[in-house]
Amino acid sequence: MRCPQCGERETRVVDSRDLDDSATIRRRRECAACSMRFTTYERVEAARLVVIKRDGARQEFDRERLASGLRKALTRRPVPDGAAEAAADAIEAELRAAGVTEVPSSRIGALAMEQLRGIDQIAYIRFASVYQSFEDLEALKREVDTLYAERGDTVVIDVRGNGASGGKVSRR
Repeated sequence: MRCPQCGERETRVVDSRDLDDSATIRRRRECAACSMRFTTYERVEAARLVVIKRDGARQEFDRERLASGLRKALTRRPVPDGAAEAAADAIEAELRAAGVTEVPSSRIGALAMEQLRGIDQIAYIRFASVYQSFEDLEALKREVDTLYAERGDTVVIDVRGNGASGGKVSRR
């Protein structure tokens, strides 16, 4: 650590204290050459996580943007407060645990859908309908049918509206 006054590299630590629940260390130092005392702070710096977009553009990972998208999907759903933030934390933790510095946006989207699927199925469908850009009602219906199959229910939905059910949902 260089002295801010004279630039000397030789300094000694006079005092160290933990701050922010040990996330930061405050150190009082003294320069060996000019005896000036100064304070430094040390914190762990998480590796930068870069998102590779579909078009190849690179953008720094923004946890708040992810949480915002999750909150939108969970709007007016009967889920605990903070569910979106907890899901965003879990997604970020998984990405960082992978030890990579670049991650495709498709991976983040898949993790978001996985988290939402476990929290609320309607929120999952909301997110998936935007993220996966369903081509038509048939594609959306297949996704809903998959959810019903996982629950053990069988649902028949006539999306054409001209069948025997008249566009209605029937359970079997």
